[in-house]
Amino acid sequence: MAREEYSLIPEELAYEEGFNIKTVWGALFVGFVMMPGAIYLGLVMGATLGGAAQWVTIILFVEVAKRAFVRLKPQEILILYWIAGGLVVLGGGFRMGLGAGLFGGPFGMMIWDQYFVNSPQAAGLAKYIPRWLTPEPGSEVFLTRSFLHREWLVPIAILVTCQILFVINRISLGYALFRVTSDVERLPFPMAPVYAGGAMALAETSGRREGWRWRVFSIGSIVGVIWGLAYIAVPTLSNIFLVKPVTLLPIPWIDFTPYLKAVLPAAPLAVVTDLWALLMGFVLPFWVVVGSFVGQIGRTLVVNPILYRNGVLRRWTPGMTYVPTVIANNLDFWISFSIGLGVVVASAGILSVVKAFRGRKAEGLRFVPPKARGDIRIGLAFAIWAASTLGFVALVHVLVPEFPLWIIAFFGFVFTPTISYITARMVGLTGSSAGVTFPFLRESMFYLSGYKGVAIWFAPVPMFNHGGLAEVFKQLELVRTKFVSYVKMAALSLGIMLVCSFLFWSLIWKLGPIPSAAYPYVHRVWPYFATMQAMWASSTLPGGASLIQGVIDPKIILTGLGVGGLTFSLFSALGLPISLFYGILAGAMTWMPTAVPSFIGGMLGRYYFLKKFGREKWRAYAPILLAGYACGLGLVGMVSVATTLIAKSISTVVF
Repeated sequence: MAREEYSLIPEELAYEEGFNIKTVWGALFVGFVMMPGAIYLGLVMGATLGGAAQWVTIILFVEVAKRAFVRLKPQEILILYWIAGGLVVLGGGFRMGLGAGLFGGPFGMMIWDQYFVNSPQAAGLAKYIPRWLTPEPGSEVFLTRSFLHREWLVPIAILVTCQILFVINRISLGYALFRVTSDVERLPFPMAPVYAGGAMALAETSGRREGWRWRVFSIGSIVGVIWGLAYIAVPTLSNIFLVKPVTLLPIPWIDFTPYLKAVLPAAPLAVVTDLWALLMGFVLPFWVVVGSFVGQIGRTLVVNPILYRNGVLRRWTPGMTYVPTVIANNLDFWISFSIGLGVVVASAGILSVVKAFRGRKAEGLRFVPPKARGDIRIGLAFAIWAASTLGFVALVHVLVPEFPLWIIAFFGFVFTPTISYITARMVGLTGSSAGVTFPFLRESMFYLSGYKGVAIWFAPVPMFNHGGLAEVFKQLELVRTKFVSYVKMAALSLGIMLVCSFLFWSLIWKLGPIPSAAYPYVHRVWPYFATMQAMWASSTLPGGASLIQGVIDPKIILTGLGVGGLTFSLFSALGLPISLFYGILAGAMTWMPTAVPSFIGGMLGRYYFLKKFGREKWRAYAPILLAGYACGLGLVGMVSVATTLIAKSISTVVF
C-alpha cells in the first residue's frame, strides 16, 4: 500500500468547529447515564470509566448518525470524547494532597472528607478540621448519608466556587503552555495520536468508509471486551448474588510481597492486572519504558533489601502486604529520598527548557499561530490565568486568615506555572508526566511556615499542575478542531458535572457506607492515603512535629539529590538517551506497580511487532490499538456496572 495511507492524520483536513447540538446531547448522555457507572467502577476497582464513557458515547452517536444519514466529523468526535472524559474525571482537581482517586465529579471530594473526618487515622485531628470543609464527626448527616442538610451549605458553596475558578485557571494556562511547547519548541507529544487516531478511525466508519484505522480499532476493542469479561464483568456481576465477589484476577494487582519476606525483605513487589499497562508499553517511547522498569524494579528488589539489612528500613515486619510495606518504607526512607530526586527532575527539566529556547532563538522564534485554529493572544491567556489565581489566593486567605499570605501567592503565581511548564515538556517529550513533581514541597512549606492548626491542609491552595492540558490542545490541532470548541465544551461540562455529581454521589452514598466491603478498591487503598494525610496534618499541631522530624531526614534528601544529579551527569557525559534517565527516576518515585507489564509491552512492540509490520505501520497502529482496547473494556464495564446499580437499587426497595 502507498506510504501516505498510513499517515495518522490526513494533511488536507481543514480546521472546523467541533461544538454543536450533537455534542450537547452527548454531554447530557454522559452526565445522566455514564457518571453513575464511573463512580461505581472507581469505588470497586479504582479504575476510571473515562475510556468507557468516551468511547461508548462516541460509538452510540456514530451508530445513531448512520441511521439518520448524518456523518460525524472528526472534530465533533474529538469534542464528544473530551466532553465524556471531563464529566467523569477525578474529583480532587483543585485540592492538592487528596491522594485518593475519586471519579465522577467534584462531590467525590466530599465523600472522601466524610470518610477521613470519621476515620481512625484522624481520631486526634477531627475536632480541628474546619466546618467549612465538612460537618463535625458524629453529626446526623453521616448517619443519614445525605448532602441535603444545612451543614453542607457552606462546603458546597466553596466547592462550586473553586470548581469554576479551577476550570478557568486550567484552560488559560494550559493553552499558553501549548503555545510554548508545541508552536515554539515543536515537541512531538507521542501520546496525542492515541486520541486523535481513535477519532479518525470512528470518523471513517461514520462515513461508511471503513479503512485500516477502523480495523485496528476493532481488534483493540475485541481484546478489551475479552479482558473486561474476566477483569470487570465476573467480579462485578457476582457481587449481586454472592456475599463475596468472585475474582478471576486479583484487583488491582497480584501481590507477591508476603512470599518474598525471607529472600527479599522489605520488597513490595506487585504487578497490576489491567492489560492497559502492557499496551501502554506499545505507545510510550521505548527508553522511557525501559527506564521505568529499571527504576521501579531496582528500588523494589535491590535497594529495599539492602536498606533493610543495613537498618535503614525499620518499620517493615515480615508478613506485611504491598500497601503497608510501601507506607513503612516511605516513612523510613523514600519520602526523603524522593524529595532529592524530585529536585533533580525539576532542575533537569528547567535546564532542558533553557537549552531548547536558546536553540530556537538561534533559529529565530516565531509565535504566529495558524489563523484558522482560533487562537487568542498569549498575553491575554496569561492575564485570565492570573485573575483566576488571584481569586484562589483571596479565597484561601478568607478561609485561613492566620496562614502567611505570601506562601499562598507563591504556590499560585510561581510554583503552578513552573511545574506546569516542566510537565508540559515531559508530556511533549515522553508522553508521560510520571515523576514530574517537587515532592512534599507543599507539606514542607506548611510545616516550616510556623502556622498552628490543620485548616490549611484542607484549603483550596492554588498549587496546580496544568501541563497535561498542552497535550489536549495538541490533539485538537492534530484533528484540526478550532480551539474555541474546547472552551465551549468545558463550560457546558462544568454545569452538567456539578448537577450530576451531586445527584449520583448522593444516590450511591445512600446505598451504603463508603468505603465498605462492597467497594474493594477504596476499602483496601484509602487507609494508606488517610494515614499519610493525617500524618502531615498533625505536623502543624502542638506535639505533632516529632513524627515529621523522624520522617524528613536532610541526609537522605541530600543522598537523593546526589544520586539523581550524578545519574544525570553520567547520562549526559555518555550521550545516553535522556528519556531513559527520566524513566529511571519516574520508576523509582512511583508506588503503583506498572513497570513489569509496560516493559513486556515495550519489548514486544520493539522486537516483534515493529519487525512484523514495519516502523511506519506499527507507529500508526499502536495508538489506535490502545484506544480500541479502552473502548472494549469500557463497554464491558458499562454494562456490568449498570446491571449492578439496577440490581442494588431494586434490592433496597422495601415492600
